[in-house]
Amino acid sequence: MNRQLQQAKYIFADWISAVIAWTLFFVYRKYYQSPEQFSLAEVFSDNKLYYGILIIPLFWLILYVIAGYYRKVFRKSRIRELSQIFSTTFIGVTILFFTLILDDVVVSYKSYLQSFLVLFALQFVITATYHLFITTRTVKKVHRKIIGFNTIIVGSSDNAVEMFHDLDNEYPSAGNKFIGFVNAKLYDNYKLAEFLPHLGNYKDLSTLIREKQVEEVIIAVERSEHELVENMIAEVEDTEVVIKIIPIMQDYLMGSVKTTAIFGEPLVQISPDLMPAWQTSLKRLIDIVASLIAIILLLPLYAFAAIGVKRSSKGPILYSQERIGLHGKPFKIPKFRSMYTGAEKDKPQLSSSNDSRITPFGKMMRKLRIDEIPQFFTVLKGDMSLVGPRPERQFFIDQIIKKAPHYRLMQRVKPGITSWGQVKFGYASNVDEMVERLKYDILYVENMSLAMDFKIMAYTILIVLQGSGK
Repeated sequence: MNRQLQQAKYIFADWISAVIAWTLFFVYRKYYQSPEQFSLAEVFSDNKLYYGILIIPLFWLILYVIAGYYRKVFRKSRIRELSQIFSTTFIGVTILFFTLILDDVVVSYKSYLQSFLVLFALQFVITATYHLFITTRTVKKVHRKIIGFNTIIVGSSDNAVEMFHDLDNEYPSAGNKFIGFVNAKLYDNYKLAEFLPHLGNYKDLSTLIREKQVEEVIIAVERSEHELVENMIAEVEDTEVVIKIIPIMQDYLMGSVKTTAIFGEPLVQISPDLMPAWQTSLKRLIDIVASLIAIILLLPLYAFAAIGVKRSSKGPILYSQERIGLHGKPFKIPKFRSMYTGAEKDKPQLSSSNDSRITPFGKMMRKLRIDEIPQFFTVLKGDMSLVGPRPERQFFIDQIIKKAPHYRLMQRVKPGITSWGQVKFGYASNVDEMVERLKYDILYVENMSLAMDFKIMAYTILIVLQGSGK
């Protein structure tokens, strides 16, 4: 599967759709405005037509990216896609209609409504036609197994064998390309080994998913293995894999659950998406814009902090530490140095409220969160977000997971400069406090939304202004 080529098809189709829709609408407006003097030659000599052809398709492409049109390009549903195009077109046409000057003469309010409906109809019908053509061809390829999604079955006995045969012989196909199975418990003989290669234990899932580019995990264990389902889900929480499970086990599921088939096998799906696609795109856009504004506005504070750190103790102004981010990927997090140089020469340590390693100026910075402001550059780079669970070092993650295995859930999202846990709890001085703070961050991940982000940012600003940070 060439994902980039498929995305390019949709992008090109959307660009062509926007050009055609705008051109036809421009011709319509010219004709409607003065039908007696209408001339195609005059229409195509108007520079406004070509300015629109340059700018308006770009506007639509940006809107479609925000709406998530180009994500999961091989897993589109035509009904859902039509609904998405309808709502996005309505929003886009509303924005265009009230931001662009269509003409300087008001004929009547009826003419404005008519123009709105014409532009909406043109944009929707042309865009939907191209999308349905591409999506229908793709769906047919999935049904014929020309396109497939690497899939691992969790389970090795009767349920797993039955599920494998049902899905493998299903027509139209759901697109599962089975590459092997992993066992839940150790047995002398695995029945599914007769049909698929044995890839190891379910604890190897996270590694297998990355190495073999797995897109789906189907859990089909026996009743005696039900108690392990929660552990199985925990193993893949930090990946983008789709989890499907036989319905009799849905009481054990965590997260967003929905059925995925009407005519095919009645599986229940745990979606890896924590937020709607448009909110995910808008969250990233807010990160970029807000970080740029913050960096510009805080330039005097950057200078103040740099001078304060330099005068407070010997050593560098900035301190860089390796942290673990999205999907377990390590990255460097910069801070204004708040401790004396060599404070962690033996092993990683957490700080406390009366930590002698913290400089007097560092204590002030920590209360006001000034030491964190270099991280706006990390947000711009894309390693962090404004709001998200605080990133930790691998040394402490290993200890946290022993007490709270679901810490892996934190690695499903980008870490943030501020978080619900940071607002409610503050800095943790030991692993037990980190585990206690974890409950707030898990609640955040399970309830992610832009509204939640705005609330956390508002409380963070309040804490900074009050100087009440821990």
